[in-house]
Amino acid sequence: MAGRKPLPTVVKELKGTLQKCRVNAQEPKPVGDLVEPPDYMSDGAKSAWRYALDCAPPNLLKKLDMSVLEVWACAADLYRKAQIGIGKTGLLMKAPNTGVPMQSPYLAIANKQAQIMTKAATEMGFTPASRTRVSVPEEKNDDFDPWSDIAG
Repeated sequence: MAGRKPLPTVVKELKGTLQKCRVNAQEPKPVGDLVEPPDYMSDGAKSAWRYALDCAPPNLLKKLDMSVLEVWACAADLYRKAQIGIGKTGLLMKAPNTGVPMQSPYLAIANKQAQIMTKAATEMGFTPASRTRVSVPEEKNDDFDPWSDIAG
């Protein structure tokens, strides 16, 4: 189908563009918040996972979103490792057999992981452009009295 990808209802609600007449009544409503990263992830990926959950708007990511967050966290870990490798070898290195300058293999890894991170981040509303389309409602203050300014 051509056109823009449809936004999930929760994102429309956060953006303030939700129209009740356009709500899909059959849209799945995932339950359960994401908490701890899977045990099989590396320590760097677990760190990226926790960072993302700490920085994401509350109640945005659910258990169903685990795979997208997992892809992002693992890509972030590999990206960081590749950047460390680039720092050690530089952008160019000598080819093992010929000694001719060649691009560091870490550079290709870093570029690919950056692409993966960007795609996953856009899906979750983590990029600056996708974040500008989301607004988080303010906390309701139950102590607020609109009539308190009126002297009686």
